[in-house]
Amino acid sequence: MSISEPHPTIGLTTISRTVASLAVGVVHTVERAVVGEARMRTARGNAWEAVCADRARADQRAELNRLVAELTAARAASRRAEWERQPVG
Repeated sequence: MSISEPHPTIGLTTISRTVASLAVGVVHTVERAVVGEARMRTARGNAWEAVCADRARADQRAELNRLVAELTAARAASRRAEWERQPVG
């Protein structure tokens, strides 16, 4: 009896990782060629875009809150004026 070691096999995960790695390399190279070095997306650039988007959403939310507060105050004033005009008795 001889003990033979199993032959290394290529699994599905190995193929997937290889294909993903090659795809990332191709995309990176194509982006660099098409966009140019100066306009390449970086982690810092992505983070800054996210910060700007968060600020824009916060500004929109604040504006909406301001408008809702104005409408609520106007409605309350209208109801108060209507209540004051009703005759007592």
